[in-house]
Amino acid sequence: MPTVVAALITRDSKLLVCQRKRGDSHELQWEFPGGKVEAGESLSEALLRELREELGISATIGAEIYRTLHRYDGRQKELTLIFFQARVDDSALLQNLVFERFEWAAPSALPEYDFLPADRELIGLLASNSLRLD
Repeated sequence: MPTVVAALITRDSKLLVCQRKRGDSHELQWEFPGGKVEAGESLSEALLRELREELGISATIGAEIYRTLHRYDGRQKELTLIFFQARVDDSALLQNLVFERFEWAAPSALPEYDFLPADRELIGLLASNSLRLD
């Protein structure tokens, strides 16, 4: 079962959300930065690598916030998706290395974005303040 890790990064009470590139699978849908855990990596090592590859940043990986299982249409295997709180220095310059675009969004505004299906339950919890981040 593949494992995917994602970072919930906040700044000024807003969350960093990223839009997948046109032409990619699930093109133009929104997600939190992160990706697949490779063989031999811990969850935090994988997330640190993904943040470097996608945004050119380093981060401090905090607590696990949410975990879900999801099977995408046409895929045989279910994936485990694990979200972690992550801290990035406020002066860190985020570089868009792989996304169509990224922006900072208030939790209450998250339902306005077309998020990947695996993220939608978490989006509902964040938008309703049922799950709060530090």
